[in-house]
Amino acid sequence: MIGTVIGLILACIILGVIWWAGQQLLALIPLTEPFATIVRILFVVLLVVIVIWVIIVLLGVAGIHVNTFSGLR
Repeated sequence: MIGTVIGLILACIILGVIWWAGQQLLALIPLTEPFATIVRILFVVLLVVIVIWVIIVLLGVAGIHVNTFSGLR
């Protein structure tokens, strides 16, 4: 269980650095307003999907089974 908590902390740190780097790089791209908003939203959605996936994997390591979309029929 302590390994899962340490893994979650490390995942948050890594995703925080990716978030910071993405924001810095997006600021360098000259886009007009509608396209800049779309790119920011896609970036956030991608990071949210990654965070959810990491949390599901870490919960599996901790012994908590999470039903994902693979069980749907």
